[in-house]
Amino acid sequence: MAQALWIGKTGLEAQNTRLAVISNNLANASTTGYKRDRALFEDLLYQNVRQAGGRTSQDTELPSGLSLGTGVKMVATQKLHAQGNVLQTQNTYDMAIQGYGYFQVLHPNGSMSYSRNGEFNINGAGEIVNSSGYKLQPGIVVPPNAMSVSIGNDGTVSITTPGNPQLINIGQITTAMFQNTAGLQPVGQNLFLETAASGAPQVGVPGTNGIGTIHQGSLEGSNVNVVEELVNMIETQRAYEMNSKAISTMDQMLQYLNNNT
Repeated sequence: MAQALWIGKTGLEAQNTRLAVISNNLANASTTGYKRDRALFEDLLYQNVRQAGGRTSQDTELPSGLSLGTGVKMVATQKLHAQGNVLQTQNTYDMAIQGYGYFQVLHPNGSMSYSRNGEFNINGAGEIVNSSGYKLQPGIVVPPNAMSVSIGNDGTVSITTPGNPQLINIGQITTAMFQNTAGLQPVGQNLFLETAASGAPQVGVPGTNGIGTIHQGSLEGSNVNVVEELVNMIETQRAYEMNSKAISTMDQMLQYLNNNT
């Protein structure tokens, strides 16, 4: 009879973990380029008491079986890479990707990381870097005499210099696409890493082969829907309470048996 206690315990653990996922989404509701998480669950192994289709006589068989579940477990968190709202900032080095694609950012350990956060600036050497100082790839250096910097929808970076009204091309921003974006590994700092599940990056010029375009002076906001997350929180709370009630009920039943036998 104590099996119900263990099943309720798995339910409490699952809902507790789901609440942690929801809390993280709400905490990042204002994080630029953040992609919300979704908790994925599956039922545990079943105790097969009677096999469906088993023989009850030479000419008859069971139309259904008797299988007792043993609870639930959380198997994965899935990033939902839907487009967030694009907000105008008018900052020269802010960039938003409209459509598919990820900025390529060189991680300090030498590996390539990927991001939808387009909050870029330049460092003391004129290199375009993100808010953590990690370099945008391919590397682009803005000369100190640049009067204005223009970034086209195709990622072309051009400048004007004193006495020369003509645009001078100084580099090309390329972005990466993945076969399975849900397989990217989030590592914090608005960065993702390639995994075997995501597949190899397909790098190309923005606006070509299905890759999204770049918009200068804009940023992509978080794709968290606060109202939806609050509804999910209420649902999680109620599910937690029901599992707790199941444990409490089983405890009362055991107490009754203990006091009346």
